[in-house]
Amino acid sequence: MSSFPVSSDWKSGCPDNLRLEDENWMRRAIQLAKNGQGRVEPNPMVGCVLVRNGVLVGEGWHDRFGGPHAEINAIISAGTNAKGATAYVSLEPCCHHGKTGPCTEALVNAGVRRVVAAKPDPFPEVRGKGFLNLHAHGIETWVGCCQNEATTILMPYLRRICSGRPWLIAKWAMSLDGKIASRTGASQWISCPESRKLVHQWRAMSDAILTGSGTVLQDDPLLTARPAGPRIPARVVLDRRGRISPNSQLAKTAKEIPLLVATSIQSDGEWRRNLENTGAEILIFPSEPAPFFNSLMNHLCKRGWTNLMVEAGPELVGALFDQNLIDEFRVFVSPTVIGGVNARGPLDGLGSPGPWTQWGDMQPEIERIGPDMLIRSVRKDEFPVVDNLEKHG
Repeated sequence: MSSFPVSSDWKSGCPDNLRLEDENWMRRAIQLAKNGQGRVEPNPMVGCVLVRNGVLVGEGWHDRFGGPHAEINAIISAGTNAKGATAYVSLEPCCHHGKTGPCTEALVNAGVRRVVAAKPDPFPEVRGKGFLNLHAHGIETWVGCCQNEATTILMPYLRRICSGRPWLIAKWAMSLDGKIASRTGASQWISCPESRKLVHQWRAMSDAILTGSGTVLQDDPLLTARPAGPRIPARVVLDRRGRISPNSQLAKTAKEIPLLVATSIQSDGEWRRNLENTGAEILIFPSEPAPFFNSLMNHLCKRGWTNLMVEAGPELVGALFDQNLIDEFRVFVSPTVIGGVNARGPLDGLGSPGPWTQWGDMQPEIERIGPDMLIRSVRKDEFPVVDNLEKHG
């Protein structure tokens, strides 16, 4: 039996008597990893559990960007009890020097006997090298335990690393009949106070809020997290025709909270100069939809941004959907009925031509928020269950 079965399913290689135990401890590591949400990005959320002779001796998670990784915190927690233990890690341990030292080196120095990882890390500086490093030091190494569960919390990170763009979450509130505004444009408030409070919590864990010039002109939003949370999200406005005003709330607060305006206007005209004087950053991209959106997403990815909340009208949400850029929908359904042929729905654009196929989760999350229902659906994606890594053993 190979001690490094990285190109085969974990269950096919792991001894039967260890499978259930490994899964239980790995699920704890994955749960711990969630504590870093909104604090560790652009790094991945990672948890680690150290177990010796069936007893938990240490645990930790990556708590903040630039801080110790999960393995280091778990080793500190365990102390000398780490020697001879099994480390359960929700992502392949790093093996390079970044803001912190290599976790593989720390595991070796701590005397860990066995490492079970949920998933390989696609980051180019790691990508299997962590496993090779551990194996070279005689540490029994396995990968693939609870990989689907780990992938679920890693998807925004995987999107940025594997696709070169942030994870886009489209959020809206609508009535029972699927309307986001009445025929007069009235939309406040369709959702309940509890739902709106939750949205502010989401904002506080995002790198940026993405909206369109139409929403800015109609609602003059501030797009901040209230109260503030672990992150202060930037505001990104798509304004290809140069319509938003330097007197908008977004522009007036641009010196305190970053404001990026993406446009196709090439000239250095009065509109651009007035916005730049407020502290806004102007980004110029091609006018055609596909190059515009692709260039914008690439630019935001290079900033290290991982999670983007889309709080926009049906025109922009529909355009993003048509460009296949939306990764997750979070939809509040209110027990109200608006009606009217001229009342707005949540998506414009071309839409799907049919026949209809399942967009995302076969069983989306449905949660009661006050009188509202929250439906969360994540797209079905191509992220591999086991990466194609060379097998050693």
